[in-house]
Amino acid sequence: MFRSRMNRSLMILGALMLFPAMAWAEGAPGAQKIDSGDTAWMLISTALVMLMTPGLALFYAGMVRRKNVLGTLMHSFIAIALVSVQWILIGYSLAFGPDVKGIIGSLDWAGLSGVGLAPNPDYAATVPHLAFMAYQMMFAVITPALISGAFAERMKFSAYLVFALLWTTLVYDPVAHWVWGVGGWMRQMGALDFAGGIVVHATSGFSALAAALFIGKRKGFLQEAMPPHDLPMTVLGAGLLWFGWFGFNAGSALASGELAVMAFVTTHTAAVAGTLTWTVAEWVHRGKPTMFGAATGAIAGLATITPAAGFVGPMPALAIGGAAGILCYTALNAKTKFRYDDSLDAFGVHGVGGTIGTVMAGMFASVAINPAGANGLFFGNSHLLSVQVQAVFLVAAYSFIVSLALFKIIDMTMGIRVTKDEETEGLDLTQHGEAGYTH
Repeated sequence: MFRSRMNRSLMILGALMLFPAMAWAEGAPGAQKIDSGDTAWMLISTALVMLMTPGLALFYAGMVRRKNVLGTLMHSFIAIALVSVQWILIGYSLAFGPDVKGIIGSLDWAGLSGVGLAPNPDYAATVPHLAFMAYQMMFAVITPALISGAFAERMKFSAYLVFALLWTTLVYDPVAHWVWGVGGWMRQMGALDFAGGIVVHATSGFSALAAALFIGKRKGFLQEAMPPHDLPMTVLGAGLLWFGWFGFNAGSALASGELAVMAFVTTHTAAVAGTLTWTVAEWVHRGKPTMFGAATGAIAGLATITPAAGFVGPMPALAIGGAAGILCYTALNAKTKFRYDDSLDAFGVHGVGGTIGTVMAGMFASVAINPAGANGLFFGNSHLLSVQVQAVFLVAAYSFIVSLALFKIIDMTMGIRVTKDEETEGLDLTQHGEAGYTH
């Protein structure tokens, strides 16, 4: 009797252990129309987008003072681990899982249950579902890391971890579902966001503004010089971001065909336009063009083209990137006038850039470029512009309000800002017990 029960238990255990493999094997290549070229491009794009987060770490870390370089690097690096785990457990299901009233995905795909090697025709019909999941995971990873630029040099690391986890769950995942998820209410109303102008840049940018306003200024802000400690590090980070952005935007075609090529070209076109217009604007305004300005202009152009990359052609991309260089430069200079401390310009670049790009997509989008999109204002459809404006401002307001509430709750329960003495000593030593440089 005992042996019989033991054998039956072992059979059940074995079946449970084999179940995921059996489920995935049903969707193995051959059972579905998986395209090897599309799959290769998606895997490469996933790696490129993952590289953007270490690139962001270098871009941000070069801008801070040397006593905070490791703490700033850590904000981005830990996001790779923290958000990836959240995404695998619940995030992907909340963002892309079966729709619940247009607001959120269900938890049917929690723990990647049902997410296997068979393609999901709702999202990427020619690549394994797991490849699409992994690609989207890298977007989720970099978004809270972008926010860290607003509170660099003064936020407790423990508070950052709690904020990043809650923010990803309460802001990023729902907004991703609204805009990209099947059944999402913004997708249903016709909002266009090719690669994350709303989902990534508007959410992070306006959350960054909430952070800067709530946490307050760095000690000595506008009273003492706080120059970047390593501009070559920042330029290296900008280069890696630029490189990775081809996976970010062109990868969002979800296939290796004509649309990916167009998004690739429009991405580079906007980046170079942003670089040039920012450089000229700074030269006229300050008398000298700076390397820091050129690098920031490139990132502004890249952020701004993101929502439109797969809906517009090269000439509109030139206009979008050019507008980004001028308007984001203006936004960055406005922070001293309004006296808020967005340390590394997360709002000025990503919030402003994402908003501009989303609105301009409503002007320049064309079904001749992407039949799955819509015509914009300049192609006879003023309604799309109205939709784009509504979508980006609603997401901006939601992100700002929820972030402000999270900061308040975290501050009341565990404290959000380091002490004045810790800020003076630097976050590397006080938060992590190590120094970036030995001399």
